[in-house]
Amino acid sequence: MAAVTATNHSLPRRIAHLDMDAFYASVELLRYPQLQGLPVVIGGGRRDCDQRITTEGSGLPLHEIALADFPRLQDYTGRGVITTATYAARAFGVGSAMGLMKAARLCPQAILLPVDFDEYRRYSRRFKQVITDIAPVMEDRGVDEVYIDFTRVPGGQREGGRVLARLIQKAIFDATGLTCSIGVAPNKLLAKMASEFHKPKGISIVHEADLQPLVWPLACRKINGIGPKADAKLAAHGIHTIGELAARSRAWLVQHFGKATGAWLHDAAWGRDERPVVTESEPVSISRETTFERDLHAVHDRAELGRIFTALCEQVAQDLQRKGYAGRTIGIKLRYADFRGATRDQTIAQATQDAAMLRRVAGQCLKRVPLQQRLRLLGVRVASLVPVAEVALHPAAAHSPGPAQGDTLGLF
Repeated sequence: MAAVTATNHSLPRRIAHLDMDAFYASVELLRYPQLQGLPVVIGGGRRDCDQRITTEGSGLPLHEIALADFPRLQDYTGRGVITTATYAARAFGVGSAMGLMKAARLCPQAILLPVDFDEYRRYSRRFKQVITDIAPVMEDRGVDEVYIDFTRVPGGQREGGRVLARLIQKAIFDATGLTCSIGVAPNKLLAKMASEFHKPKGISIVHEADLQPLVWPLACRKINGIGPKADAKLAAHGIHTIGELAARSRAWLVQHFGKATGAWLHDAAWGRDERPVVTESEPVSISRETTFERDLHAVHDRAELGRIFTALCEQVAQDLQRKGYAGRTIGIKLRYADFRGATRDQTIAQATQDAAMLRRVAGQCLKRVPLQQRLRLLGVRVASLVPVAEVALHPAAAHSPGPAQGDTLGLF
C-alpha cells in the first residue's frame, strides 16, 4: 500500500519537481570531461569500436583518452535510437527517441557513446539519497526525476521554496558533480511544468497568481498527460494554448472528451491538482527488453537470440532480487521486423525470482508465438509481484534443473 504525505494545512502547499539536466549525458561527461561542450549522443548498444574508449582498451585513464579515439555518429550503421544528447548536440536538432541514422545526418561530427544503465542507476541512487537527507518526502518518478514535498521542510516556504531548491541543487552538485532544474508550485501539475521553464540549472517558482501570465500562454502539450492524439483533438476544436482550454466550460469538455477526461482537462487548465507526493509504491511489474541492431531470425540467429534471451532473464532476476520482489506471472514481448508485436505470459503456482525458472517459463511462452518472421525486439517481464518477505519462493532448483547456458528449449 502506498504511503502518502501528511500536509500541514496551515501552510501553503509547496511541491517541487526536480529533473536532472541531460542526465545520462551528464554522467558520461563526468567520466569523459574532455567531451565538455561538444555534441555527444548517447544511444545504441555497446559495439566493438567502443572498446577503445575504456581503460582496458586504451590503457589510459578515461579522462586522458584522445578525442580522435571516440566513435563518431557519422560512422554509425544500424537502427538504434538516441537515449539522450548533450545540449550542444540538441542545438543541431538532435533529440531523444530519434533514430541514430537520422541524427547522423543532422550532426555527423557528434561523438556517439553507448548506453550504460548500471552507471546511470548508480548516480540516480546517489542524488536521490542527497534529496531525502534534506527533504524526506520524495516521490521517485524514474531514474532522473522526482517530486518533493517542500511544505514543512525548513526553507521550503522561503521565497516560495527557492531557498530550499538552491540548497538541494548545491548539495546534489557537491555530491555528484551533476546539475538539475527545479520547479516549485502549489501542486505536482504546475511544478512539472515549472521545472522546464529555465533549463539547465534553473529554479522556477510558481504561485497561484502566476497561472494566467505564466501558464495560460503555454501550448496544451505542456500539461503532463496531454499526448499527441489529445492535442490534435484539442487543436481540431481551435484549442492550442492552456488559456484557450481554460476558456471552455467543464460541461463542454465533458461533452467532447468524456466525463473523466473532460473534467481532468478543465482542472488541469485551471491549475488544480490535489495528488499527494507518494513516498512509497509497489511496482506493478519488472521487465527488461532490447532492440536489436539488425533483425534476428529464430533459426538462423538462434545462438545469438539464445544468449540475449538468457541475459534478459538474468537481468530481470537481478532486478527482482535487488528490489526485494518475486513474481508469479512471467511473460515475453516480441516485435517483428514489420513492427507488429506479440505478447504471451504464464502464471505459475509460487512466486519466483530465480533466473533459471524465469528462463524456463518465458521459454514456454515463446512456444506460443509465431517465430517465422525476423525479430527486432525481445523482452521479458515479471508481474503479480509480492515482497519476498511475504512468500515462500519457488524452489526452482528442487523441482527441475533450469536450462543451462545455450539451452534454447527448442526455439532459441
